[in-house]
Amino acid sequence: MLIIPAIDLKDGRCVRLTQGRFDKEQIFSDDPVEVAQIWQKKGAKRLHVVDLDGAFHGEPKNIDIVKQMVKSIDIPIQLGGGIRDIETIEKYISLGIDWVIIGTSAVIDTSLVEKAVSKYSDQIIVGIDTRDGMAAIKGWLEVSELKGINLALKMQDLGVKRIIYTDVTRDGMLTGPNIENISEILDKTKVNVIASGGIASIEDLLEFKKLDQKRLEGVIVGKALYLDKIDLEEAIEVIEGEQK
Repeated sequence: MLIIPAIDLKDGRCVRLTQGRFDKEQIFSDDPVEVAQIWQKKGAKRLHVVDLDGAFHGEPKNIDIVKQMVKSIDIPIQLGGGIRDIETIEKYISLGIDWVIIGTSAVIDTSLVEKAVSKYSDQIIVGIDTRDGMAAIKGWLEVSELKGINLALKMQDLGVKRIIYTDVTRDGMLTGPNIENISEILDKTKVNVIASGGIASIEDLLEFKKLDQKRLEGVIVGKALYLDKIDLEEAIEVIEGEQK
């Protein structure tokens, strides 16, 4: 289980939102590339990057920063936000992005998922963001009528090998993760799962150790790192060190 630092891009800056709300933004750095280098230096083995502007507008908006990031660090990057067509996926992968995250389109355009999985196989991750158990789309601004667990099963049937599960109501709230829902997805599917949302402490991370470690690939940590509630080096030693 990896500890995966999150870098959210908005207007060229590194920010964190609360529950995905654009009116509740905290700016943490004007230099996201430098932030990526810091997380690598502290021992991160993978980064989670989201183009928030892209998620809102439905197309990439911070691609120049992404290019710089890929060139400046050596660790893999998983990236999402505004990925609504195969051309965008191709562009990101050609830039050196290791995994591309499909979110909204997994709900409204499953043909894109099918095409992407057919062409890029396990380089495709589906992001399942839920509010009260229902899949949220379009930068979390809308809630669909599809349950998160049903979406996970549907993606599994399409050949998706890993998903990122985020409880929107907990994201940025530092109130602890939704272990119950993550456990349900692990129990009812065969996909690898990356958990996100609400992580506030080392103790929260240790809760994940009780789950299926074979398919719980990682945990994304955002605001807790930026507010120094979790020390990345310590978290990696405590969580990843036990697996050596």
